[in-house]
Amino acid sequence: MILFNLLETQLTHIYSFQEMIKKASIYSHPLVHRLMDLKAQKENREADDDRKVVAEIMRRCFVPTLVTAISWEGFHFVGHEIRITEAMDCYGAIVWPSALVLCYFLETNVKQYNMVDKNVIEIGAGTGLVSIVASLLGAHVTATDLPELLGNLQYNISQNTKMKCKHLPQVKELSWGVALDKNFPKASSNFDYILAADVVYAHPFLEELLITFDHLCRETTVILWVMKFRLEKENKFVDRFKELFNLEEISSFPSLNIKLYKAMKKNWRSA
Repeated sequence: MILFNLLETQLTHIYSFQEMIKKASIYSHPLVHRLMDLKAQKENREADDDRKVVAEIMRRCFVPTLVTAISWEGFHFVGHEIRITEAMDCYGAIVWPSALVLCYFLETNVKQYNMVDKNVIEIGAGTGLVSIVASLLGAHVTATDLPELLGNLQYNISQNTKMKCKHLPQVKELSWGVALDKNFPKASSNFDYILAADVVYAHPFLEELLITFDHLCRETTVILWVMKFRLEKENKFVDRFKELFNLEEISSFPSLNIKLYKAMKKNWRSA
């Protein structure tokens, strides 16, 4: 019995050794090396592309050279200098990188996503930068956010769109999931685009956000949504979102941990 166990152990070692040689020979094959090199090259190219685009986006930001009574941040989009006043005591009144990504996308994809004369609503508009860019691109824009943010939102939009836009943008209160039928009746809320930047983060209103997306969408509405992934909540929300919408990843910015999505409502009648 002991001899049998020793023999079995030796055979196991021999088999393991043979497997190691086999695997080593596979990985040493020129074709495998070639495939691994191609994969590494692709990853390097994607990383380089990401860095270049992110650098271009960040170059659109500038700070004033002179100190003024009202502090502001500057941005260059659609051939305009945009001045944004922020409120540092509120998450919703700060320009986050996701907003810059969405502005850059709108500006550089005007043929595919033409904003001219389109009905556009931005949810969680914050400082209004995305709404301003959409307005400068010719859209009928409704910028929405919580009541405490509307003052700063209205100020930024007025300062940057007056006498510059084809259609004067509107600013309207929208608390997610609240009085949607009253404030945004389906019969008159015919939006071609819904814009959203960084609306998913550590807040307790994700279900209300989903309800709001669903309420504002008709069958032909296109959602352009940029999200920074921070916590597991973001992944869970994406899964819930996919239950109601067809979701397509358009762009990814790994260095910022940001993804840009296009979504449309699922057609349950044809499903």
